[in-house]
Amino acid sequence: MIRTDVLDQLPVRTAVPALERALDERGAAVLCAPPGTGKTTLVPLVLAGLTGGGPARRVLVAEPRRIAARAAARRMAWLLGERTGGRVGFTVRGERVVGPDTVVEVVTTGVLLQRLQRDQELAGVDVVIVDECHERHLDADTAAAFLLDVRGTIRPDLRLVAASATTDAEGWARLLGDAPVVEAHGVSHPVEVVWAPPAGTVRPPHGMRVDPALLTHVASVVRRALAERDGDVLCFLPGVGEIGRVAAQLAGGDAEVLQVHGRAPAAVQDAVLAGPSGGRRVVLATSVAESSLTVPGVRVVVDSGLAREPRTDHARGLGALTTVRASRASGRQRAGRAGREAPGAVYRCWEQAEDGRLAAFPSPEIKVADLAAFALQAACWGDPDASGLALLDPPPAGALGAAHEVLATVGAVDATGRATDRGVRMSRIGLHPRLARALLDGADEVGGRRAAEVVALLSEEPPREYGDDLAHALRTARRGGDGYAARWRQEVRRLSGALGAPGGAAGGPDDVAVGLVAALAFPERVARARGEGAFLMASGTGALLADGSQLRSARWLAVAVADRPAHAASARVRLAAVVDEATARLAAGHLLFSGEEVRWADGDVVARSVERLGAVELSARALRAPAPGLVRGALLEGLRREGPGLLRWTGDAAGLRLRLAFLHRVLGQPWPDVSDDALLARADEWLEPELSRAGRRADLARIDAGQAVRRLLPWATGDAARLDELAPERIEVPSGSRIRVDYGGEQPVLAVKLQELFGLGETPRVAGVPVLVHLLSPAGRPAAVTADLASFWREGYRDVRAELRGRYPKHPWPEDPTTTEATRFTSARLRRG
Repeated sequence: MIRTDVLDQLPVRTAVPALERALDERGAAVLCAPPGTGKTTLVPLVLAGLTGGGPARRVLVAEPRRIAARAAARRMAWLLGERTGGRVGFTVRGERVVGPDTVVEVVTTGVLLQRLQRDQELAGVDVVIVDECHERHLDADTAAAFLLDVRGTIRPDLRLVAASATTDAEGWARLLGDAPVVEAHGVSHPVEVVWAPPAGTVRPPHGMRVDPALLTHVASVVRRALAERDGDVLCFLPGVGEIGRVAAQLAGGDAEVLQVHGRAPAAVQDAVLAGPSGGRRVVLATSVAESSLTVPGVRVVVDSGLAREPRTDHARGLGALTTVRASRASGRQRAGRAGREAPGAVYRCWEQAEDGRLAAFPSPEIKVADLAAFALQAACWGDPDASGLALLDPPPAGALGAAHEVLATVGAVDATGRATDRGVRMSRIGLHPRLARALLDGADEVGGRRAAEVVALLSEEPPREYGDDLAHALRTARRGGDGYAARWRQEVRRLSGALGAPGGAAGGPDDVAVGLVAALAFPERVARARGEGAFLMASGTGALLADGSQLRSARWLAVAVADRPAHAASARVRLAAVVDEATARLAAGHLLFSGEEVRWADGDVVARSVERLGAVELSARALRAPAPGLVRGALLEGLRREGPGLLRWTGDAAGLRLRLAFLHRVLGQPWPDVSDDALLARADEWLEPELSRAGRRADLARIDAGQAVRRLLPWATGDAARLDELAPERIEVPSGSRIRVDYGGEQPVLAVKLQELFGLGETPRVAGVPVLVHLLSPAGRPAAVTADLASFWREGYRDVRAELRGRYPKHPWPEDPTTTEATRFTSARLRRG
């Protein structure tokens, strides 16, 4: 029996007529409705014609998370008085509950992408709702782009709804062709904000680490909230590990403690979403409870202020989740959970003054995540560079380039970036391309079942208590009775089914199989020991094992999971398998280099015959007669690193370079740029033939830089002859002295004794630029600085004369210096003639 009484109370019902009109007229719409209003549960039922008497349609609802997909389907089925698998069903990775009568199917965005790749028309589907699009998950952005492509080419009748829990919908409306925005307002009760920062110092999060002091404080705030407020408490924490630690601190209290996250057993998820059953509850949740799920009975929210976002270090091949400060938008969403059913309160575990400094919104995943899976989806779609996809944010060029390199390495794309048959097969397995490669190639080496077992471990990191040895983790999962082991076995079955045939021979011990499959997945992370638990990965990044790790005696490792804390030189190994050198060579064969290597190292040219696996040197011997071209390249690398100072620069040579730099700055062409970068870019023009004759650092030190730089003078135009005219090395002053000009600053400087300029009315110029005159005392000490000598004689000389004539009485100090003859001598010497 349809629960009409519940359906009638859902606030989104008032927005349904406008939504239906928008879809009838434009075929697309953006629906903005706060969590708890029924946008995820009522709207699909209405659009499918299951309530409200509208026409019958088949509706596909895409959710960002498996837990949300299951919960939405169960809620809709309950509203219809049915069980899932009837008119409402769901499909998530490894689980499908649908039947012949299913007209509303809830899927994850990942499943939707797989379906679109297999059937671009989405035959039989009338409406697609992309839910929680404001969260900007990469799969959701990609699925929306594909759907818009389908609608614009082969399915103009396909209706699209972008459903968001916030009113920041302008971008989505624009993306959907200026689609109408339909807003539904929830029943919003007042929520009191209580600022509850820690009393002591808490270290900021870095990597996956959260200061235990903050978790202890969060637990104490939960206990405070239970004492001060009525109703259930919903506490937001960044991840599963933090939830477990806070749950342990809350154990033994009067309230029931429940944990909600993507890995939680279905029974626990159902208990949380079913609402209170008597006593008070504390629900510890990740960001999944911000908008994807509605938790009944909540009157209080405790917000740790932290969240997890993906980050990728493309240079080191390391990608992981990292702990960040939650955005202000997330904070509003979390706080709103306390006011869904009655007035409530939110306890924020940070200073009020910090709130304004938080990011406005979470980072779009496309800007920070590993893009290898996205790039493979785009390649299989026929748009390798994603330039034709309607995306709110384009993929960063560097990240997309790194993704294409990964795809080429695993054989997923050809030289043009188009998906190969192997790449298409990889995309349909529903794994990251690295893991898909490990599954396919590993099956041929160790057997399909064992390859699936190892890849299932790599696709969802095992709990910390399984240890850092991947082989030990495999044995623990096989005999385990915990929730992780149950999910692992389900994933093993799915992957084994995806392989079809069982794969090649399954002989050999588990430890060998585990290491090979892990190395196939992450070839850049095969690592050789450096001693004391330290390793060097083929990517060039150092890696450290934890104290007490059983892996510390290994010569080689295949590192499966590692993260690099901020400002740390080496990554921390969290999960790895022992391998041997032969396995490392097999898995990372594309990184194998053998040949002559001539490079600049430790301040000189080093020439060797080497064999290397990425950054890991396997063997080396000195070369007696390296190729001249390689030597020249190494010398240029030395000049790039250490600068042209490696050459012999006499005082005259350095002065010439400064004069040329001045002329280039003031006059431009044809006077050459003689900066370090410019000189190195034109090495062929001024450093030959000396550079090609050189073999080591000492040979560079014998090259006369002044003579070499003169080759860059504009001889062809005849301007070189004007060098001394435009930028003279010395200027003759009225006393007859020839004073050197300093061209090292922004303005040429002439430092000269004041008496030697008597009678000079105007400031000297070089290349039309007045020099900056440093007027010196008879002892050569600075007395005044001027760029306008005439003005100095009129206004500044009197004060200088008054100060210095008593100190230097033997020197002339006329009242009118402009009519006095310049001199280098004392007054007595002048009288003697």
